[in-house]
Amino acid sequence: MKIVFIVYHSILEERITRLFEDLKIDYFTEWENVKGKGHFSDAHLGTRAYPGYNFVRMIAFQEESALNELINGVTKFNNEIVKNDDKIRIFQMPLEKIL
Repeated sequence: MKIVFIVYHSILEERITRLFEDLKIDYFTEWENVKGKGHFSDAHLGTRAYPGYNFVRMIAFQEESALNELINGVTKFNNEIVKNDDKIRIFQMPLEKIL
């Protein structure tokens, strides 16, 4: 089992929702208006100097195939993006247990 955190700029919310619908991933926890800055990307701090926010979706995968489909979908999306700041980030970790 794996747990994944997907971090993306809030302006991509509709496209992420569509991607999840296409992949039939209807299970996740979402945090909105998350502040932060990643490597090689602009800060999103909700201020005039650093406008915008990130969203984060956490997804627990019991099956590797669904995770691989998501990774493929995000990779395809990111390959079409020019500005590094607009790319989706995936952070994947082992998941020991779901209660």
